[in-house]
Amino acid sequence: MADQDNTEDVGAYEHDISESAFRQYWRENLTLMGVLLAIWFLVSFGAGILFRDFLDRWSIGGAPLGFWFAQQGAIYVFVILIFVYSALMHRIEQRFDVDDDEG
Repeated sequence: MADQDNTEDVGAYEHDISESAFRQYWRENLTLMGVLLAIWFLVSFGAGILFRDFLDRWSIGGAPLGFWFAQQGAIYVFVILIFVYSALMHRIEQRFDVDDDEG
């Protein structure tokens, strides 16, 4: 049976920072995600579809560049963006003192 006392806490977030700092933290987090998703969209949809004809003037390993972005480049960029997000979020968390690091 579910604990009925916890129903008031649904959707509430506990944090040790002020409400304005918490809002600023989430604003920076959402801005970072928006920028990184825009980059991924431009690389995957833009380079692979919209600008494919232009990019196909060049090639990588014998494959036209637009085709290469559609098949492999977008995946490489996505993996790189994951590491970039992780590193930048770590900095943001340290700045707002909400990181999990000891010491």
